[in-house]
Order: sequence, then C-alpha cells, then structure tokens
Amino acid sequence: MILTVTLNAALDITYRVPQLRPHATNRITEVSERPGGKGLNVARVLAALGHRTVATGFAGGGTGEALRALLAETAVTDALVPVGGATRRTVAVADTATGDTTQLNEPGPVVTPAEWDTLLGTYRELLGEAQAVALCGSLPPGVPVDVYARLTRAARSAGVPVLLDTSGEPLRRGLAARPDLAKPNADELAALTGSTEPLRAARDARRRGAHAVAASLGPAGMLAVTAAGTWQAAPHRRIAGNPTGAGDSAVAGLLSGLVEQLSWPERLTRAVALSAATVRAPAAGEFDAATYEELLPRVVVTDHPTAG
Repeated sequence: MILTVTLNAALDITYRVPQLRPHATNRITEVSERPGGKGLNVARVLAALGHRTVATGFAGGGTGEALRALLAETAVTDALVPVGGATRRTVAVADTATGDTTQLNEPGPVVTPAEWDTLLGTYRELLGEAQAVALCGSLPPGVPVDVYARLTRAARSAGVPVLLDTSGEPLRRGLAARPDLAKPNADELAALTGSTEPLRAARDARRRGAHAVAASLGPAGMLAVTAAGTWQAAPHRRIAGNPTGAGDSAVAGLLSGLVEQLSWPERLTRAVALSAATVRAPAAGEFDAATYEELLPRVVVTDHPTAG
C-alpha cells in the first residue's frame, strides 16, 4: 500500500470559458468538480497505475462531504480525518481560446490541536502497512509549520520511505528530517536555496538533508540529484495543454518507481511521461493514457558526469 498525506485537501472546481476577460462578465461553458489537493491528485494517479493507495489528511464541512463523495467514486481508499472547519475550494478558470488557466486557492480550515492529534494517530497506524508515503502540499491554518518534519521522522522510525513535496518553511524544516526524496519545482528550489541554477540548487537542497532531490523543471523535464548519480529527463517534444497537476503526476511516477524498485533513470522516465500526459488531461489527478504510452519509450535521459 502507498500512503498519501494531504493536510490541506480541496474540492477542485474547474470553470471553462471561451475567453477569459478581466473586469467583465464571463459565461461559463463547462463546470467540473474533483477531489483535490496535491496528495489526493498523487493518490488518484497512483491508483490509475494499479497501486493500492490510501489517502489521509483533513476534510470538513459541506465541501469536505462533497470531496469525500467524489473520492468514493475512485479506487483510492479514504482515511481522511474529519475537522470542524470547511475544506477549502480551489477554482481554476480555463481559457479555451488560449489554453491558459487562472487559479484561485482558498486557505483551508483552521485545524485544532485535538484534530491534529487525531491525524497523527491515524497516520502512525497507516504506516504499519505502508510501502511508501508522500507528504504533499500546503498547510491549513493551525497546523505546526514543522509538521512535515514530524511526519517524516515518524515514517523513518517505521522504516517507510518518504517523499516530500511542499514549499517554503515547511520544505526547509522537512528537509532537516532527512526524507528519502524531496520533489520541489524550480521556483520552490530557488526560493529555498537562493540559486536559480537547477543543478546547483538541487545539490544545495540535498546537502540540507534529503537523501535525493528530484526537481521539476516544467517543459525541460526533471533533474534528479542522488547518492547514485545525477540525471535529467525530458520529453522528446513539447506538450501543449494545462500544466495544473503535472507535478503531482510526477510525484506518483517517482513514488511508484520507488516501490517497484526501478532504477533512477526508469523512475524519471515514468515521472516525466506522466507529467507531460497530465498536461493533456482535463484536470489534475488524471493523465491522458495515449499520450503517456506514446511518450514513455521516447523520454530522453541524460546522465550528468558528476554525482550530486
């Protein structure tokens, strides 16, 4: 079983408009709702890849009920912890004329100390049967900023590999707890290290505690700095579409590759192909199967001459 943690889950709402016009009335042509938040997106992709996946985190209020009802329609097992506050909504406005998407994210419910303690107990129980765990996304109000460091240490004590995908101070503190893999994007890596050069920044992030760092580089693919070596993987052609959720699919590719004991180049190949295939999908947490199958054997992997 693979466990994903989404402390700030969301009900993802996507509006499609013919052309987004600021300061004007926009007519919506299509509305869709899906369970969201980075960890839930990861969980849905893992389940689509055939892995038994359990999702925990927080859910509350009418929005949380709607999210759980949608999650019940997927192959992901719901282990979300109820909270008194309402789960946030994220609204994506997709401009069908340009392909651009505007994202509006609510902050999330305030989590009480008692709710946090319940989550921690649930998490420790689930670790007992987990092969790997992904800690993903932003933090709702009320959750300690060092929460990912605590969850990483608990997983490592249980002998469960940890992938960390967050940003800012939670990322900095989480790295100090020595996760097996950190997966920042280029902007998050630059904010952490002060360097805009991806290889240098990834090496710096690894020195801060992560055993390996896999950095998402957008259309340029993914860079991995590990104890075994340093590689960069990229699709053989640029894929047009909506990039929302592409990084979450990359996490699913990396995590499934870890569980299946694939080599680093194989993990990167899967992560990049899934990420690019998500750009062609209608929403985060999904990927276009035909695009994935086309790209998988054609991802270009470069072996850097020096290890990170």
